Amino acid sequence: MSKLKIRPLADRVLVEPLEAEQKTAGGIIIPDTAKEKPQQGVVVAVGPGKKDEPMTVKAGDKVLYGKYSGSELNVGGTNYLIMRESDIFAIL
Repeated sequence: MSKLKIRPLADRVLVEPLEAEQKTAGGIIIPDTAKEKPQQGVVVAVGPGKKDEPMTVKAGDKVLYGKYSGSELNVGGTNYLIMRESDIFAIL
C-alpha cells in the first residue's frame, strides 16, 4: 500500500473493494455471472479535504459505499475505486 503513488485530491478517497462472496450462507457456490458488485472496501488513501470540511475517513478504514459509486481504475493489477467521501455511507 505504501508504494502506491496515487494521492487523492480535495474530498476524494481511494478504496480497494473487498472480494465478492464466493458462497451463500447456506453453502451454495455463486457463479461469476451471478455475483454482485462488492459494496465494501478498505480505504487506501485519503485526500486533504475541503477548506471547511475535514475528512472523516482515514487509510485503513473498512467502509460501505453505494453500488455505483466512484470511478474504477487498475494500478499494478489491483482494482481500486476513487470516489468522493460523500459517496461513503458508513465506516464498518
